[in-house]
Amino acid sequence: MHWFETEPVYGKQSILWREVIGNVFGFASAVGGLRRRVWAWPVGIIGNALLFTVFFGVAFSNPQGETLFGQAARQVFFIITSVYGWWRWQQLRRERGQDASAITPRWATMQERAAYLAVWVGGVLICQWVFASIGAGWPAPRWYYWADAWIFVGSMVATYAMARGWNDFWLAWIGVDLVGVPLLVHSKFYPSAVLYVVYSALVIYGFVVWLRVSRSHDAAESAEPAGALS
Repeated sequence: MHWFETEPVYGKQSILWREVIGNVFGFASAVGGLRRRVWAWPVGIIGNALLFTVFFGVAFSNPQGETLFGQAARQVFFIITSVYGWWRWQQLRRERGQDASAITPRWATMQERAAYLAVWVGGVLICQWVFASIGAGWPAPRWYYWADAWIFVGSMVATYAMARGWNDFWLAWIGVDLVGVPLLVHSKFYPSAVLYVVYSALVIYGFVVWLRVSRSHDAAESAEPAGALS
């Protein structure tokens, strides 16, 4: 387990191998997810477990000397979700014999959007207080906990929106990344910050693809009554 503690050096900043390797697993999982491969889930779980040890820095004596409670908790949430996703995709594979699109993208309704935005705002208010209480005595600016809470709750909202097939989930991820990248750079988690930038590009591309699919579906549904009448 020497690799668990070995740190490559970037300039004067030490970077943990497990942060680099964890992000490589995370990127591989994202690629597998785009290709709808079952192996994406267990690969992602490995990456999440490694990144948990990185972001829960105080307990694992990381060189950054900082702990991102929201980022660490987010890895736990992703592991739980990935176990469900792994099971679900395996079930679909047995039933259909192949990977298939399980949802048709659409925009959330006004009621659905109001609900998840309320959860996001309320969750940030609660989580920033929880994170600040856990980190009491550890020197960090107050905004640090607000940003960490924003990322944590936003990730949960985005994941739920993805499961529902809402186009909104891409926009939620953009909102998470806009705060996540600066926070990770500030905290000197450079490999994770770079991966967030790469994810942002994938998110923008994914949003365009889903938007086109949802518009095509809406157009097809609108054309059906006219076709039936003719």
